[in-house]
Amino acid sequence: MPPQKLPIALAAACLMAACSPPAPRHGVAVEPALARPDFTLTDTRGAPYAFARETQGLLTFLFFGYTHCPDICPVHVANVAAVLRKLPFEDQRKTRFVFVTLDPARDSLPHLRRWLDQFDASFVGLRGDADDVNRIMAGIGMPPAILGTPNADGSYEVAHSAAVLVFTPDDSARVLYPFGTRQLDWADDIPRLLQVRPSGAR
Repeated sequence: MPPQKLPIALAAACLMAACSPPAPRHGVAVEPALARPDFTLTDTRGAPYAFARETQGLLTFLFFGYTHCPDICPVHVANVAAVLRKLPFEDQRKTRFVFVTLDPARDSLPHLRRWLDQFDASFVGLRGDADDVNRIMAGIGMPPAILGTPNADGSYEVAHSAAVLVFTPDDSARVLYPFGTRQLDWADDIPRLLQVRPSGAR
């Protein structure tokens, strides 16, 4: 008996399913997808860092926070760092973690560098004028940071979005990860996100 042939439409659907990268299982869907934003801030070396150019084609984690954050920021950054360290070296080279401070008054470039080095020396730290950073956040649909009332000792907290926005190698963000995302969730999704290919790649 000769083998049966699949209908053309069904065969095409099967081929697309086989070629499509597996979708992330965790996080919150971003619809419509966001294009990788084009902005320039100062990195911890004191040099201009053009985000879109420097991260093009890479799996990029973009997080807005501040180093004096008592819990959310260090936990979020530590969880991502722990998972990235376990990736094969070739996959680690395909990722970037970019942390933008929302507290430039206290987060000097050297301080920002020391803080990030506690998690991973490869993590990128960026600093800029507070108004410029809020404009960048508005452009990707995130609320502005709000500085709290200073305490007697001059300390204060900064209210901000706790989401990590992830841009896949095709330069689009289709998912964000809120505070509370576990290392197991990151470990499940990151290999899937790495399989999204840049535009034009085969």
